[in-house]
Amino acid sequence: MRQICVVIVVLILGVSCKNKSSKNAIEGTWKLIYAETKQGDSIKIKALSNTDFIKIINGSHFAFINQDYDNVEGFYSGGGTYTLRENRYVETLSYTSVEIMRNHEFPFSVSINGDTLIQSGIEDVKEAGIKREITEKYIKID
Repeated sequence: MRQICVVIVVLILGVSCKNKSSKNAIEGTWKLIYAETKQGDSIKIKALSNTDFIKIINGSHFAFINQDYDNVEGFYSGGGTYTLRENRYVETLSYTSVEIMRNHEFPFSVSINGDTLIQSGIEDVKEAGIKREITEKYIKID
């Protein structure tokens, strides 16, 4: 009887440890390799030759960091929580120096193919006069 109890406990622990270590494919550290912004009738491609843009996503939060190596004013970051349901990814920007964007939700569509994440959607913040369509492509670096 004691051996059966030990086996049951070991099985329960094994299953619970396995569940805790499983994660969504979106979780990880991602480096931006392409970014396109459409606003009105113009399209802007983000210059990445002297800039690193990193996005870190865990089980409940995201953070992004932009480091421009030519201009100290080109550094910015932000973060918050997110939800993911199938390919619908919604970021709630809780941490930012741009107060008017704080706690705003940004809905996106995401797809992951191997080590590539593609995120696209409309950033619409009426109070800030922002309405633009973005497409961002990342590669996983962790």
